[in-house]
Amino acid sequence: MALGLVALAGLLVALSGCGATLKHAADDDASADVDTARTGSCAATVLQALGHVAARVYREGVSSERTLSATRMIESSTALRSAVEAGDASATQAAARALVATRHLTDLRVVRDGKVLADVGGPALAPIGGTLSDASGAPLASFVTSVWADGGLITETNGIAEAATMLRSESPSGNGATLAGAFALPSGRLPKSGTFTHDDRAYEFTSFAASSYPTGDPLRVFVLRTTESLRGLCGASVVDTTFNTLTRIARLIYAGEAGARTLPQIRRVQRNQPLLQAVARRDPQATRVAVEALLHEHIVRLRISAGGHVLTDDGGPYVLAPVRAPLRLHGKTIGSLMLSIQDDEGYKRLASRLAGLDVLMYMDGQLVKSTIGYSPGPAPTSGPFSYRGKTYRAYTFDAVAFPSGALRITVLMALPHS
Repeated sequence: MALGLVALAGLLVALSGCGATLKHAADDDASADVDTARTGSCAATVLQALGHVAARVYREGVSSERTLSATRMIESSTALRSAVEAGDASATQAAARALVATRHLTDLRVVRDGKVLADVGGPALAPIGGTLSDASGAPLASFVTSVWADGGLITETNGIAEAATMLRSESPSGNGATLAGAFALPSGRLPKSGTFTHDDRAYEFTSFAASSYPTGDPLRVFVLRTTESLRGLCGASVVDTTFNTLTRIARLIYAGEAGARTLPQIRRVQRNQPLLQAVARRDPQATRVAVEALLHEHIVRLRISAGGHVLTDDGGPYVLAPVRAPLRLHGKTIGSLMLSIQDDEGYKRLASRLAGLDVLMYMDGQLVKSTIGYSPGPAPTSGPFSYRGKTYRAYTFDAVAFPSGALRITVLMALPHS
């Protein structure tokens, strides 16, 4: 089944060796830095689970297919290479802007012989280093890039954890400054996790170490939840509370694929003039050509309809969370679109990579995706489940397939959970 694109460029299978990554201890395993000392209480258990998930989100900007895609685009850009070879700072800057405009990366700095030829982007995290080579393979210049703008990481983490995420600089004294977030964290030294009050509201928080772009200077990512917001996740035991937290995240991952992150893709389709002209003419062939040009850059399937007929439907076969919107030209509705930015493989990998959950997906009662084996047998919709000597706890929710129809997603938390 086709591999889906998610979030900015697709949170997919982690890959090592994605260019010459700038090495910082914080980036090697951000989740290992999440405080596990506070255990037992509901709040501490929820925050510990959220902290590990947030750290995994951050690591998508350290080593993943997102970072691999970004470095490959930079290294293979003929426009960038030509500009750097010519020593043309203006052309290098223009080529760097074009690369950032693809949204596969958020920042790019190019340096040759100690001179900065391009510096594009804003505040970011998780710097990735690499080398530009000439046509013969000889080193030409160095670059530093990122796929995590400050705002992007905050938005993604807030969405998946229903939290408030803050970035704070690190100093030897521990008295860092808040760099980004909804409000400033308390001044002075803060522990890795704990509680504080802001505007008369009690917050629980956890944090993990990260690196700033482009220098790699240390900072910390703080994940906050109000104390009252945690009560609905509390269970009778630590396992129950962890299960409630992770299965909530599993639903949020799915909900996000039909939410606000689809809007840029909807607008991109609605503004595509070749597509609009083709739809206005009711021309299936021209519509198909326009759709093929729109696919794969964050869209995994796109269906265009007009006059009660489907003009074209292109993309992956097992796609979920469809979103519908009208197509207009000169103020008149000429047709409609249905698109998805996610498929079953992409969701499966997200739930596994970010929440540590196994996944079973069923369409019309048939298993179409599994992370635990091709024939796990009938799995319960909830409760305990054993397979190949492992014990799991199951949770099921209903989703929507593309273009319609029921999709059942069962997520499994391994027991004991680590």
